[in-house]
Amino acid sequence: QVHLVESGGGLAEPGGSLRLSCAVSGPSLSGYCMGWFRQFPGQEREYVAGITWSGNDYYYSNRVGGRFTTSVDNANNTMTLEMNSLFLEDTAVYYCTADLSCTTVAAGRATIWGQGTQVTVSS
Repeated sequence: QVHLVESGGGLAEPGGSLRLSCAVSGPSLSGYCMGWFRQFPGQEREYVAGITWSGNDYYYSNRVGGRFTTSVDNANNTMTLEMNSLFLEDTAVYYCTADLSCTTVAAGRATIWGQGTQVTVSS
């Protein structure tokens, strides 16, 4: 069974940067779609970015495009989210997720999720 563990959250100032990692364990993720979601208090999870495990296809929401970059390291079974030019409104719990269907990932209906990592942007 695929298992995901996020790390790298923490505190950053507006305009600063953070890097999140999603460590993957279990069977091969060849053919899988990966995604990043975030959740604000009292709200549903919001799709932030997605990437195929091959790294050939990717997606960014309008709210983070140009500031966030996601990538995969197949050799080390890790997905990364580089977050730059952070805004106060980027404060949220960030989750990684995986599924064989990119549509399912984008809809937030994947069954494989990490536990989440808190990102706080504050001056």
